[in-house]
Order: sequence, then C-alpha cells, then structure tokens
Amino acid sequence: MDLIRISDLTVNFHVGVTDEERSQPQRLLISIEMEHDFSAAISRDNLAETVDYSAVCRRVIAFGDGCHWQLIETLAADLAAMILDDFNPRSVAVEVKKFVIPQAGYVSVAIKRQAR
Repeated sequence: MDLIRISDLTVNFHVGVTDEERSQPQRLLISIEMEHDFSAAISRDNLAETVDYSAVCRRVIAFGDGCHWQLIETLAADLAAMILDDFNPRSVAVEVKKFVIPQAGYVSVAIKRQAR
C-alpha cells in the first residue's frame, strides 16, 4: 500500500483534563500516515488523484480553532475522522505528542482508522 507521512506537524491546541491546563493552547506534535493508492496520480501526474498533504496540514492546523479537548485520545480520534471524511484516504493513523511530564520527552497516543 502507498503511504503519505506527515511527521511532527506543530499545532497549538487547547487540551487537558483541568480547566487550567486547557486555558492556554499547548504545543503538540501531530504525525499522520494516510494509505492511498497512488496509481492514478502517478499515471496522470495529477494532484487531484492523490491526497493533497499540504491541504491536510492546513486543515489540521486550523482544526483546533475554538475547540477544547480533555484527552489527546479524543483529539486523535477527531482528527482521524476529519481526515477520513475530508480527504478520503483508505486509512489514517494519527499520533498526538504532548509535553506535560517534565521527566519524559513526551507522552503520545496513536490510533488508526479505516475508511468505511
């Protein structure tokens, strides 16, 4: 299967269990893998036949505007659903990295969802 990978896209979203933690946007890193058949795009050299990764990045960066999540698990699931609905890959994997434990480099969650 063909893959598009976006690695460590920086976003600033309101996420956290406590009101205080959600009061200010936090820096998160989002990594995305999308499975898609590139055959038509390759044969026609046509962006319309693949997933526009630049558009995916713009949409993910804007996704947090006006939103708040308690769990990065929920954020990851919401991002995966949006990517599947808006960009139509065969599947999507989303990893969200959060920097909240001083003794750890980061904490992350990862999910994978299939197109229906």
